[in-house]
Amino acid sequence: MDPQIFFRLSIGSLGLRLPVDALKDRPGAVPAYSKCSCDIRLGDLPIRRTRVPLVSSPRGSPDAISKPVVFYLAESDVKTLTVSRHFSVPKPNLQITVYIGKQGSHCGVTGRRLVIGCLGLEIGLEQFEKPTLLHNGWIGLRQKKGGEVSKHGPELHLQVRLDPDPRYVFKFEDETTLSPQIVQQQGAIKQPIFSCKFVKDRRSSMSDEDGDDAEKRERKGWKVKIHDLSGSVVAAAFMATPFVPSTGCDRVDRSNPGAWLILHPNAAGSAESWQPWGRLEAWREIGHPRDTICLRLQILSEGQEASILVSDVAINTDKGGEFNIDMDRHEPIAGGFVMNCKVSGEEKCSEPLVQLAARHVTCVEDAAIFMALAAAVDLSVKACRPFGRKAKKGVFGHSFCS
Repeated sequence: MDPQIFFRLSIGSLGLRLPVDALKDRPGAVPAYSKCSCDIRLGDLPIRRTRVPLVSSPRGSPDAISKPVVFYLAESDVKTLTVSRHFSVPKPNLQITVYIGKQGSHCGVTGRRLVIGCLGLEIGLEQFEKPTLLHNGWIGLRQKKGGEVSKHGPELHLQVRLDPDPRYVFKFEDETTLSPQIVQQQGAIKQPIFSCKFVKDRRSSMSDEDGDDAEKRERKGWKVKIHDLSGSVVAAAFMATPFVPSTGCDRVDRSNPGAWLILHPNAAGSAESWQPWGRLEAWREIGHPRDTICLRLQILSEGQEASILVSDVAINTDKGGEFNIDMDRHEPIAGGFVMNCKVSGEEKCSEPLVQLAARHVTCVEDAAIFMALAAAVDLSVKACRPFGRKAKKGVFGHSFCS
């Protein structure tokens, strides 16, 4: 298996150094010295916001191991961001605006934010094939748009790193309930890697019809098995806790979530002997204008009773969304990006698209575990549908994809 090109661009070690008279002409800003934040824009990617600690000593430096802001870049993103390098006057593709705000608001920002200054860095991305430090140190801020940097004005400390982060990309070729083939994508090339076998307990409800029959008020006994090209089962997801409506409502609620066990074969056991790897819980949250499916994954450490929470994600029931395992979002930071799985909404044909960090895949069996997890995520969106609503034809077993 050959991975696709991805990059991890991190902006960290942030710190703001202000001259004593920096805010003397800005009434009301004095109490907010310690409540600074910044917006980080990289090309046309979504703006990221984070806090910026104040460095009071002229010789001081920020925490070098503080949590960075991370952008993940596919090869297409890199090509877009490097277009500016072909102009006679390169346009900065990394732009940072620093603000000051009051305590008690998100990231130290209130309704009206005061701009401390801004900066732009033109960073080239296309020639790097190994970890590269693009910038590390203090840089002066422009206090007006289009203005120049003052020698005695505010300064921002930042460290910008670019690290190769290759990923394997897999695609379910049809709906999970139709036992699809799973292919690896490498550009325009699709290579079959796995097959997905969906099995339902014959007593489980798949029709979503109204009625007093208890069997039609729960979804249970669903199983997914992942087979390699030789036909051997290399991973599985079993519904461990039925998806049932909570008392007084027609939905799977936080108080009683449905759950899956993600498993891999036990090498020391007999056939069909399984070793638990993780537990995925799912429930439905009421929202406006649309509900969300909440998913929580815990890794079950072998030989230990304690589990480790590695993902807590909400997916829009209408538009679908992404399930992530990304350790850059955790404290302390460890492991970086692990997995991303894109699924469709509950009324749409869903063919999960999965990205896996290459460093976490040492063999085909490693990837298979994440395919079982992706299938469980996709099926959870369907299993959390309100019980009083009939599913469109195709959601459970009959494809309506054209």
